[in-house]
Amino acid sequence: MTASHARVTGRVQGVSFRWATAEKARDLGVTGWVRNEPDGSVELHAEGSQDAVDALVEWCRTGPALARVRDVAVREATETGATSFEVRH
Repeated sequence: MTASHARVTGRVQGVSFRWATAEKARDLGVTGWVRNEPDGSVELHAEGSQDAVDALVEWCRTGPALARVRDVAVREATETGATSFEVRH
């Protein structure tokens, strides 16, 4: 198991990015959370198998159809033991 933290920048708010990310994470079996940040970015914490977390991060580089991702900054994180993936407000 591994954990990653990512900040996604670009046109990522108001385009259902959080909800689509949560759906993709659940499909991949990834736990954690995603939330909008005041600066217009989206932040996420993902936990799961290395392959699943990597796949979610890679998906975030494109995101849902209306998103225009500029950058995804990823760093290793500490596992929290999350049991689901949630959209935080």
